[in-house]
Amino acid sequence: MCGLFGLLVGSFLNVVIWRVPRKESVVRPPSHCPACDAEVRPYDNVPVVSWLVLRGRCRDCGMHIPARYPLVELACGVLWAALGARFAGSWALPAFLVLGAGLLALSVIDLEHYLLPNRIVYPLGIACAALLAAAALADGDPSRWVRALLGAAVAFAAFFVIHVVAPRGMGFGDVRLSFVLGLALGWLGWGFVALGLFLGFLYGAVVGAGLIATRIKSRREHVPFGPFLAAGTLTAALWGQAILDWYLHR
Repeated sequence: MCGLFGLLVGSFLNVVIWRVPRKESVVRPPSHCPACDAEVRPYDNVPVVSWLVLRGRCRDCGMHIPARYPLVELACGVLWAALGARFAGSWALPAFLVLGAGLLALSVIDLEHYLLPNRIVYPLGIACAALLAAAALADGDPSRWVRALLGAAVAFAAFFVIHVVAPRGMGFGDVRLSFVLGLALGWLGWGFVALGLFLGFLYGAVVGAGLIATRIKSRREHVPFGPFLAAGTLTAALWGQAILDWYLHR
């Protein structure tokens, strides 16, 4: 069920990814072709399937529709299915579903525009904090929410220091995002905070070195850091316990 709903949410994320960087409303007007402005029909808005049926083109003007659209829908569906399996029976599931969708949208925007919009980061942080607070009350364990807030504060402070020391190496958008990441990871435990943030830096270093080695990027070119932080956080959320157990008992 989470996977199916994730496909639908992924369709909405494509609207968010297109409109938020352009400072457009994500509610109005309805989905339309950016070339001919024709409104997308409901039967042309079925996740993944419609893109395949239309062969990646607008029904009205024939403009090419990038493969990014079905890929985002499919990625959100797979991610939500994985999170649904990981947090099945947990009151924290809604918070992590929202987190997964938000991080997916932010990652694509950062890759395309080198931007982590406040219009997504702030609502994402507020929503996760509220949903985790509700989960703590439902579980009868408010200490987890306190730890989540402390994890957010620690992550924000660490990233803020890095930004001050090396502002060209880390934008302030990454600092803002670190608060949300620390919040979610702190809910799971201090080990998850360390692991998720470490994996984010590790992914960034490995991919960055690979891009430089293959000459796709030069040392002076900027590589967006948001997607790596998101990947590290989601890796820790999904498989962190197994990784920590392996590390501590190897």
